[in-house]
Amino acid sequence: MLMKPLLQPYLKDDSFRQNIKSLAGRIGFDTTDWVRVVMYRECFAFIKSIHPESLDALEISGGPQWRRTFEFKSYTSTDFPDFDICAETLDRQFDLIIADQVFEHLPWPVRAGKNVYAMLRPGGYFVIATPFLVRVHEVPIDCSRWTEQGLSFLLQECGFQPRDIRTASWGNRKCLKANLSRWRRYGFHRSLANEPNFPVMVWAIARKQP
Repeated sequence: MLMKPLLQPYLKDDSFRQNIKSLAGRIGFDTTDWVRVVMYRECFAFIKSIHPESLDALEISGGPQWRRTFEFKSYTSTDFPDFDICAETLDRQFDLIIADQVFEHLPWPVRAGKNVYAMLRPGGYFVIATPFLVRVHEVPIDCSRWTEQGLSFLLQECGFQPRDIRTASWGNRKCLKANLSRWRRYGFHRSLANEPNFPVMVWAIARKQP
C-alpha cells in the first residue's frame, strides 16, 4: 500500500512506465487490461488483414495501443475537449476510424456516430469498442452501455447498413468480479473463457458502403 504513493511521481513519466511494462513482459506478466485482451486480439487481426500500411487512420481520443501496434500510412489522433466528436468533424476523410472506450462517455453518441460516418471514405471501416458489465467510470462522464444488438442499432442509426456491421463481445464472471473495485491486468494469463451472458466488452466493425 505504501509503494503506490512513493512511485506516483515516476508513474507519470512515460519512459519509466514503458520500462516497467518491458520488465513485466520479460517475466510473462501482460499489462493489458484483462477486459480488453480478446477485443484487441480480434480487432488487431482484422486490421492486419486490410493492410494497415495503406490506411489513413483516425483515432478518437487516441491511446497508445493502436499506434504502437500498427504502422499506418498516416495516423491522426484527436483529444477532448479540443475536439468534440459529438459536434465536429475534421476537414478530411479516413480509411479507418477507431473509437476505443470512448462512446460510453459521450452525451450524444448518435451525433458522434454520424460525424464518424461523414469522415469515413467510401469503403472505409469504423472500429468501435465499448464496455458493458463494468462499473461506472466518469471520464469526465459515463453515459451509455450497449449489447451487441444495441451497438448494431446505434451504428445503423448513424448511417451504416446492417449487412456491413459485424459485432462481437467477450466476458466471464471471473473477469467481471475481479474488475468491480479496480482495473485488473491480464497478468500471468488469466482466463479468457467466454460466457456470452456476462460480456464485459462489446465491439463492432462497420464498413461504409463503397
